[in-house]
This record gives sequence, structure tokens and C-alpha cells, in this order.
Amino acid sequence: MDYLVTIGLEIHAQILTRSKMFCGCSADYADAPPNTHVCPVCMGLPGALPTPNRRAIELAALTGLALNCRISHTNVISRKNYFYADLPSGYQRSQYDDPLCVDGWVEIEGDSGPKRIRLTRVHIEEDTGKLIHTNDGGSLVDFNRAGVPLMEIVSKPDISSPEEARRYFQKLRQILVWIGVNSGDMESGALRCDANVSVRPAGQQEYGAKVEIKNINSFRFVERALAYEIERQIRALKAGEPIVQSTRGWDEISGTTVAQRTKEFAEDYRYFPEPDIPPLHLTDAWIDERRAELPELPDARRIRFIEEYGLTAYDASVLTDERTVSDYYEQAVAAARTRGVTPKEVANWLTGEFFRLLKETGESPAHAAQRMRPEYIGEVQELLNNGVITRTSAKEAFEAAFREGRSPAVIVAERGLAVIGAGDALTDLVRQVIAGNPKVVEEYRRGKLTAIKYLIGQVMKATRGQANPQAVQQALEQELAREQTAC
Repeated sequence: MDYLVTIGLEIHAQILTRSKMFCGCSADYADAPPNTHVCPVCMGLPGALPTPNRRAIELAALTGLALNCRISHTNVISRKNYFYADLPSGYQRSQYDDPLCVDGWVEIEGDSGPKRIRLTRVHIEEDTGKLIHTNDGGSLVDFNRAGVPLMEIVSKPDISSPEEARRYFQKLRQILVWIGVNSGDMESGALRCDANVSVRPAGQQEYGAKVEIKNINSFRFVERALAYEIERQIRALKAGEPIVQSTRGWDEISGTTVAQRTKEFAEDYRYFPEPDIPPLHLTDAWIDERRAELPELPDARRIRFIEEYGLTAYDASVLTDERTVSDYYEQAVAAARTRGVTPKEVANWLTGEFFRLLKETGESPAHAAQRMRPEYIGEVQELLNNGVITRTSAKEAFEAAFREGRSPAVIVAERGLAVIGAGDALTDLVRQVIAGNPKVVEEYRRGKLTAIKYLIGQVMKATRGQANPQAVQQALEQELAREQTAC
């Protein structure tokens, strides 16, 4: 390459708590009428004293541990001073010199194999309000979101391409949702990203000027915005134009980044410790309590699924993408093993029919799992393994159990899905198929033995897949031989 690309991401993630970061107002602002979840503290009124949200700090520390960070025993809440219309106090309570979590890392699949993206910090702060722009050119402010607990996860400039940036953002979202600290809802603004990117000629040691792209709320937009900005900077450098450190926005309609302002520096924010909140002192015992809350993380569970259950890397990856699905799979495996059903057979149902039905219905896995009990998967596979039903009937029973929330065995009995083996019923069907396909029968009798496959298919079609294919072939051969002898 003629140019080297350097990217760092700042991920802003709302923390899932009932109340705001420094007051008791509800943090559930999604469906609330504007400016109803507010109080003197989150409105920045004189004399109102903030009180830190203990649970928000616990969840932020939990995030740091999940991201391999060191938790600082002493950290400080600071005031970050700037004027924004959606920040009523005129400053943001955040952290600067003494963040809660430092020096972590996240493992991703890089462009050339596994890659570790280092983290500078994870710090806590409060979210801003929301601007609503009107058709007449004015703007309204809803302060319900102002003060909602927020984490900022800052990476080092270890990302080398827009594709790696997307994968890193996806991995972070997976972890945050997995451990229950963030909803992962990017459309509502619960998770968003600022991307810092610079370009420099190959061989130059000093980084190029950093350009920040603000408030990107999808994986695809992160990749597209960075790809555009990289190309824009390369064109400018080739033309001899300087790159100015600045802030830009992503315009998804035009597919371009748009200049917003010259980039501020840290001193521009005039950070100083929040005088109304003393330093936070976190003990080793407190940190150990947070570590005890940490669940098995997706990468560790994926490896365990391969080693313990004998799954392929693909199946293990798919089944550990969401914790709800992963937990459901383990419950299904535990129930299925009592029926002699293997973990791989359970995985096949989940990655196949279960996911297909989720996509078709638009349901979340958690919602569907309340109806489709995990033991039903082993139940339908046991019926199949024992020859009670065919593969076609098994799929029908599975789908009915998924939609109706009832036992597959009961559904098989009610719908008459059990295999049709030998007997008069099968013999009658065989005779009807032979009578209805004289040309195929004649080909068979002339020595084209493969013609019987067509006849088998017609019987299977007539039984809606409930007949045993081996029994069908045997019945056809016997009936054809009987007719030949009779002739």
C-alpha cells in the first residue's frame, strides 16, 4: 500500500440501570413524553447535588473485567466543560485523568488472522439530551435522556481497515449484550460510535492528522464512513492538500462525511474534578465481587462447545452469537442426552429449523424459547431416531411445537404423523401408484430398475412423507413381482 491507515474507535454504550447516573429519575426514556423524566439534578439547576449510581459503577467495572481491563482503586468524576443545547448544566460529568478501567484488550478476526485490539480506558459519564428538529427550522430539546448512565470504551489506534473496525464494533456489542450491561439497540442510540482515522504515506513514522467521525449507529455505516474518509484523505494527500484535525459527521444519504468543526483538544474542555462528588475508592473485595458476577464469555463458551460437544467451529460460533440462544442450546442438550440424542443433533435443529422459524416469524430467541421448551428438541429427534416418524414428519412436528408450544409426541399422535410401515394401508397405496403410472411400470419391467425410484416418490408424496422409504420399496417390488407372476 502507498498509504497506511490508523483507526481508533470510541464506543458510547448506555448502561442498563433503572435510574440515571447522578439522580433518581427513570433511565427508561424510550416511550416517555418529552421532559417528564427530569429533576433539578439532571436539569442542572443551581444547588442540586448529584449522587453517583452505584449499580452503574458496578456494571461499568463488570464491563472492564470482561474486556480484560485493570480496575482502578481510586478514580475521579470530573466536569467536562462545553456548551451543547442538549446538556442543561453546561458541562458533562465524565472522567479524564482517573478513569474506572484501563489497559484492556479485545480479540477479533483481523484482516490477516486473529488480532488483539488494545483498549486505553473504559470510563463512566452521563448521556446528553435529544434534539428534535422541526420543519420550520427550529429545534426542541427533550431532556429525558440527559443523565442516563453511559460508558465510553476507547481503543488504541490498533485498527487497520474499515472491515476490522466493523468486526471490532460487532465484537464489543456482543460482549456488552452478553453480560447484560447494554441493550445493543443502536437505532435508539443505546450504542453508538465515534471513529478516529488518520492516513499517512507508507514509511512515515508520525501519524497523520486525526479526523473524528461522530455518532455512527450501525456496523455498516462505520465501515462505509471510514472507507469514504480514508479515500477522501488519500485524494487530498495526493493533491498536496493538508489534512486538518477536525470533526466530521456521516451523511448516510449522500454516502459522504461532512465537516462539522475544527477538532477540540483536551485543554479546550477545561476538565476539573467534580466538586460535589468525592473520589471513588474501590477495594479489592469490591472488585472481586464484580469478577464473581462475570459470566462465561462468548469466546470461552465457543471453545468449550467445540471441545465438550464436538461441534464444528461454524456451529459453535453461531450458537454463541447470542447468550439467550447459547443458554437455550445447553438446556436442550441436557434434556436431550437423557433420550440418547447427541449435542450435534440438537445443534442441527437449532441452526436449521429453529433459526428459520425465528426469521420467518420475526421473534426474538428469548420470546420463542418461552413457548418452544428446550426438551422438545430432544423429543422430536428421539421420535426420528426410533423410526416413529420420518425426517419430513419430524420437521412438521418441530414447526408445530414451535408455533403452538406443545409436545412433539402429542402433535405426532394427533396428526397421525407416525410412520406408515407394512400392512394393508401401504399395500393399497402401492397398488394405486402402480395403476396410475403404467409407463413407468413398463420401463421397470423392461429392465430399467431405477424407474422404481419414481414410484417410491409417488407413494411418499401420497403419504406426505410418512411412509418408510425402505418399506415402500419392498412393497412395490413385491406387488410388481406378484403382478408379473399373475400375467
